[in-house]
Amino acid sequence: MAGFFRLKARRGPRKAIMAVAASILTAVYFMLKDGTSYADLRADHFVRHDRVKETQRLLRKLALLDFEVGAVRDKKTAA
Repeated sequence: MAGFFRLKARRGPRKAIMAVAASILTAVYFMLKDGTSYADLRADHFVRHDRVKETQRLLRKLALLDFEVGAVRDKKTAA
């Protein structure tokens, strides 16, 4: 679902549906071919791997809502 919402925001709902369907079909093909089982990456997979992009996206969204944001620092690297 996380991948769908990310694609939907950029490409629109129709292309997002087709991209997710293609991704599912690819995963099923390789699971059947290799005889492996599905391993879920968890819902926050994309957020964990794209922290900088996610931060920039949220800052742009706040700017569109007329919020003014000062300096932003990462809790993990600031300590």
